[in-house]
Amino acid sequence: MKKLILMLAVSACLFWVSCSKQQYGGPDLDILSNEVVLEWNELAYQAFGGEAYQHSLMASRINAMTHIAMHDALNAVYPLYSTYAFTGKDPGADPIAAAASAAHAVLVHEIPEKKPFLDSALQRSLSAILDGEAKNRGVLLGQNAGQAIVKARAEDGSAGNPFSPVPPSGQAGVYQAVPPFDILFAPYWVDVKPFGLKSKSQFRSAPHPSLGSDEYAEAFNEVKEIGKLNSAVRTEEQTAYSSFWYEFSEAGWNRVARIAAANKKLGLLETARLFALVDIALADAYIAGWDSKFHYNLWRPYTAIRNAHLDGNGQTAEDQQWEPAMPTPPVQDYPSTHSALGNAAATVMEKILGAQTPFTMASPTGLPGKNTRSFAGFKQAANENADSRVTAGIHFRFACEAGQELGDKIGQWVVENHLKPLKY
Repeated sequence: MKKLILMLAVSACLFWVSCSKQQYGGPDLDILSNEVVLEWNELAYQAFGGEAYQHSLMASRINAMTHIAMHDALNAVYPLYSTYAFTGKDPGADPIAAAASAAHAVLVHEIPEKKPFLDSALQRSLSAILDGEAKNRGVLLGQNAGQAIVKARAEDGSAGNPFSPVPPSGQAGVYQAVPPFDILFAPYWVDVKPFGLKSKSQFRSAPHPSLGSDEYAEAFNEVKEIGKLNSAVRTEEQTAYSSFWYEFSEAGWNRVARIAAANKKLGLLETARLFALVDIALADAYIAGWDSKFHYNLWRPYTAIRNAHLDGNGQTAEDQQWEPAMPTPPVQDYPSTHSALGNAAATVMEKILGAQTPFTMASPTGLPGKNTRSFAGFKQAANENADSRVTAGIHFRFACEAGQELGDKIGQWVVENHLKPLKY
């Protein structure tokens, strides 16, 4: 009986695939290389400015738009998943031309000063495709898919000066600027329209421990000791991964996705879908994280440790000379969005590729000779990513835990509600 059931299930699956191909025609994108998606992911990073770019929030937004456009363009050639912004279809379009043109359309619109660089990249992508109707249709399809997401994100609240003054306060627990920065970064991002969530506050973090609590004191004393510049208790390994994970989270986790997609030898459309979901989750983790950060407005360890005499907790002691191991980003402590992004991306990739997916990757912020690390799975990497913010001295432990919880919820929601497989 079990054998019969299995045979029926396999037959049903093959029938579904056959029917979908007969209904829509077009190439089977499962057998095409995913190189164009991986290439344009790296091109987007270079267009932002590579290691030198600073507006991580905007980068996450443009990444999401770019990969949504690529997914929608490819899905229009061979529809297997629900679409996001573009509803057109053309089974006669060349898929490589469509994907590259979609990414190009978004990036040129969002980063117009990089048009010569992006035009050259598009020409390289298209040069390997035989001239003809399919290529021309692919270019047009990609342009339309790109324009669809550009239109959908117009007036989404992302425009603005990211450098804002910090309101002065002498109240315990209230965020204050931390040297070397004297600004609050992009407070308007709390009102940017989410990509996948129903609202920015859908998964708002629960309140952090009160300043007078035992839990706060425990987290305070942990980061004070292990996160201190030249700490005597931080291990060499902890110092190494504090630097390794210090780069912008959206950059690091897109690199993880590139490595995983290459290692798994994913097909073209499934790679496009993976990146679209990962980058939707990353972008929303910033938006939701900013919502919680500005809602609670909690001070960073630097300010808390230097002003512990204000917190009313007998288990904490101030240190006016305390410095963190790494520079503190110019935004509030709770929750850690770095941790949120890591878990959001890890959750998406775990859902799609499996929990036990080993990978090895390098980081541009890693220490010399220690800039490559290996992991048994995405959540192991996400846990180390979150822990690195404590060992770097820039977050309380409870902020990282809240960020991870937020990221898990976002990743789960995005996979369960977007770009779902179609039912024929």
